[in-house]
Amino acid sequence: MKKILIATIMFTAAVAANATCFGSGAYQTCSDNSGNTYTVQRYGNTTTVQGSNAQTGSNWNQTSNTFGNTTITNGSAADGSHWNSTTTSSRGMTQQYGTDSRGNSFSRTCTQFGCN
Repeated sequence: MKKILIATIMFTAAVAANATCFGSGAYQTCSDNSGNTYTVQRYGNTTTVQGSNAQTGSNWNQTSNTFGNTTITNGSAADGSHWNSTTTSSRGMTQQYGTDSRGNSFSRTCTQFGCN
């Protein structure tokens, strides 16, 4: 589930590479090669993503708020599971911690030399 959490956190950056999107910088509707659909809404320091899985019909959403060099993300899925993370970047290092959708805590630190 950590991979899913990290993937969803990176979703906004990945949308352009993996999906076709229409709209403006403030609001986009996207679909990928698997038929999944997403809406991305940006307002100030907040980005909200709502997604729908074409194969399962399930829905998920996440909201990220950025304050300086810190981003706080909260998300939920159709099955009622939730996740959250806090990511802080400074001086060539990124630290991330939170809880995945199974309720497991995680912590990760990355530098130019890799992550642990």
